[in-house]
Amino acid sequence: MRYKALDKSLYINNRTNFIKHLKPKSLAVFNSNDMMPTNADGLMPFRQSNDLLYLSGIDQEESTLVIFPDAENEKHREILFVKETSERIAIWEGEKFSKEGATAHSGIPTVYWNSEFEEVFKMLTNEAENIYLNKNEHLRADTTVETCDDRFRKDCKKKYSNHNYEYLAPIMATLRPIKSQIEINTLQHACNITEKGFRRILDFVKPGVMEYEIEAEFSHEFLRSRSRGFAYTPIIASGYNACVLHYIENNMECKSGDVILMDVGAEYANYASDMTRCVPVSGKFTDRQKDVYNAVLRVMKGATAMLVPGTKHAEYHEEVGRMMESELIGLGLLDKTDVANQNSEEPLYKKYFMHGTSHHIGLDVHDVENKDRAFEEGMVLTVEPGIYIREESLGIRLENDALITKDGQLDLMANIPIEAEEIEDLMNS
Repeated sequence: MRYKALDKSLYINNRTNFIKHLKPKSLAVFNSNDMMPTNADGLMPFRQSNDLLYLSGIDQEESTLVIFPDAENEKHREILFVKETSERIAIWEGEKFSKEGATAHSGIPTVYWNSEFEEVFKMLTNEAENIYLNKNEHLRADTTVETCDDRFRKDCKKKYSNHNYEYLAPIMATLRPIKSQIEINTLQHACNITEKGFRRILDFVKPGVMEYEIEAEFSHEFLRSRSRGFAYTPIIASGYNACVLHYIENNMECKSGDVILMDVGAEYANYASDMTRCVPVSGKFTDRQKDVYNAVLRVMKGATAMLVPGTKHAEYHEEVGRMMESELIGLGLLDKTDVANQNSEEPLYKKYFMHGTSHHIGLDVHDVENKDRAFEEGMVLTVEPGIYIREESLGIRLENDALITKDGQLDLMANIPIEAEEIEDLMNS
């Protein structure tokens, strides 16, 4: 792995919190993600299962974590299974975890090779009443490819049909939104790398530059900072492209007078950052562009102030909508009378601001969450209002990542320039 290993106390504490949610005599199994093929003998870059990573820190393919707090043999209460390394694997693929290395990294004393899994697992099922299995239940997930967890779940239920089965997703959705200090520090580091990339491109952007060239500048800065790269597919959208919410082609020329919307974020140690900034190609906003920009910025600041413990997500977004209505009226995009008479189920502001204001962020850029759960201290959310005026080929979105504290918020991107005048000054310095 490219990043510096996180302290194993993170994973030890995560497992301690996890077992509190299990029923007595329960066995939980977490599988690593598959190595996914491209064509011929090619493979996509490996990305570990976030739940397995969260509980063990093992960032390696063909790994399995078994947690069984009530196991009769104490050494079987936490077990890692990893692929057996060899001299040939070391020559062709590089170093893999030894048993001792896996223990040192995860804090799990008992490590077996994968070849021992069936025998050990069968023995453990004789003691267990409940088996917890994993499944991707993310609200945004649309999976068509069968995963390692999917295959294991079918095989396990077939072989051990007399057991009671439970799902791990609700537990992980409860635990992962509350970030520990190590996680917060790692998210902050990812945000700091993103800041380096943004400051780099402020010296680079000018009329005639291609969107993909800006993407390359970010990538350069991210990779040289020990990041694997972008936390998600970057959006570098100039002019009308900024009005396409998930524009990822990044293949157009940036023209004088246009504004570029950049939704990018570095990842570090599998933790994501998520930033959006808008800059004028020519180095200076027009009066109209600045008016729209500042309207979005005011909504962003107002929304951020509402990220406090106890706020409900739906109520929060509803209030942001009201702020946005006021700004759109001020910009001449909505009529005050029409807004007063609108259908509350279909608010008029959604013509220009059609997406959500915030999402959780962590090991996933859209981290697991329960939208019915009130905000709590330790949660990290994005704040990303936007105004998209297709008839003016102008899209403005601004986005920072904020930690909810007992006293309010800590903006993890506070050092990244966002005021229109500061951006102009930096681009023209």
